[in-house]
Amino acid sequence: MTTATPPVGVWEIDPRHTSLEFTVQHLVVARVRGRFDGVTGTFEVADPPQESRLSVSVASANVSSGVARRDDHLRSPDFLDAENFPTITYTSRAVRPGEDGAFTIEGELTVRGVTRPVELDARYLGTHADGGVPLVAFSATGSLDREDFGVTFNRVLEAGGLAIGSRLDIEILVEALPEGTARHVL
Repeated sequence: MTTATPPVGVWEIDPRHTSLEFTVQHLVVARVRGRFDGVTGTFEVADPPQESRLSVSVASANVSSGVARRDDHLRSPDFLDAENFPTITYTSRAVRPGEDGAFTIEGELTVRGVTRPVELDARYLGTHADGGVPLVAFSATGSLDREDFGVTFNRVLEAGGLAIGSRLDIEILVEALPEGTARHVL
């Protein structure tokens, strides 16, 4: 059953059914897609909605672009420095409801120990009871400049331009269960 407003309560992100993907410009004309697996966290849907909260984390080593050598480089000090900064976090500071299930999340993203504001445009997708256990679904998109977080590695191409763009576009799909609920279905 889907409604325009998510049910009030505390929800736990189901990492098995949540994706956090990003795209970045590559070699001036192309785009590369990557993802982080194992996203965890909770969010509280409040009444009024403006008092809702969100806290999310993911291991920086969980980055995957489909190319092992590139993934190793992304985990290195040139990019995420996963050994010294093992966790990426996002914490909401404000939620602004929109219309028809849309809302804006103002939050703080921490990457490599650097915290910067990042705004997400989010949408409530609906609620469903799976095996008697309710779940809610959301999507969110946003953009950030990786250089704001000290991720400045790049190289100049022979033909001109930079190998890697500074802007990352983010797309998130979340399924969540009531906090403390064990999920017994796939």
